[in-house]
Amino acid sequence: MKTYQQLFEVFTSHINAANYGANPKELYEPINYMMQLGGKRLRPILALMAFDLFDSNIEKAIPAAHAIEVFHNFTLVHDDIMDNAPLRRGKETVYKKWNMPIAILSGDLMMIKATQLLCETETQNLKQLLEVFNKTAIEVCEGQQIDMNFETKKNVSHEEYLEMIKLKTAVLLGCSLQLGALIGGANNEDALHLYEFGKNIGIAFQIQDDILDTFGDGTITGKQVGGDIIANKKTLLLIELFESVHKDDKKLLDDLMQLTDTEQKVQSVINLYDKYLIKQFAEGKKQQFLDLAYQHLADVSVEEGKKSILINTAEELMNRVS
Repeated sequence: MKTYQQLFEVFTSHINAANYGANPKELYEPINYMMQLGGKRLRPILALMAFDLFDSNIEKAIPAAHAIEVFHNFTLVHDDIMDNAPLRRGKETVYKKWNMPIAILSGDLMMIKATQLLCETETQNLKQLLEVFNKTAIEVCEGQQIDMNFETKKNVSHEEYLEMIKLKTAVLLGCSLQLGALIGGANNEDALHLYEFGKNIGIAFQIQDDILDTFGDGTITGKQVGGDIIANKKTLLLIELFESVHKDDKKLLDDLMQLTDTEQKVQSVINLYDKYLIKQFAEGKKQQFLDLAYQHLADVSVEEGKKSILINTAEELMNRVS
């Protein structure tokens, strides 16, 4: 089995050599720019890891891994427009560096390129791969819309929030593993167990993100501590707080949601989080999804030793501090 770093180097070398097109340059330069911004390349590496469980000839899975990374970056290009985000990985976002029409069109082309890349996979089950990929693409769009709906929705339940992060974030991790396994020759049952492993890791990953936003060290995360609190973002933590507060604190919390003094707002909400053990609740939820993920991984019919790279990757994701 290859390590994360070995797979990362193989995939990065492939990305660095990729050419998405040149003319008109206004269409293709943003794609090349976006694909060179770097990052952990988590999703394509997961696809390669899953493939490596069943077949060691990694090159066979590179087109699908590439497709997943292009698709993921397409979602980021459009998400940055919807979020009015000026920076991505410390660099200007595509719509800021060029303009919004170019970002929309380049993003559209990235979605097409992703499907094109997936079709380059040498396999007998391309129809199945496309079905899995397209189902996930639809779900990611659904998750993004639900997340935007939350901005104006007064009450969001735990179930609604978990469904949103499943669609917006988690299903693509599951899809990455499922595609890699299918290309490697896994049976449908093993591929589905790997999908469920990835999906549940993805949900736990997002809950960890929510926790870090409030309780992480800003000098390490590189983000403003309490950014979600300032934005009144409906995270699992805030949803649980609204469901837990007593009558007197409910009035205080409602008032805090309107407060413009961000420093006081963040500290006051954190005090309520501490009072109602909200961090402990979120940590417990995260662990539930981790345990479920590991149950599915245990049911994959390959030698236990081969699964260690996936377990180690999951643990690194959950133990990260930024």
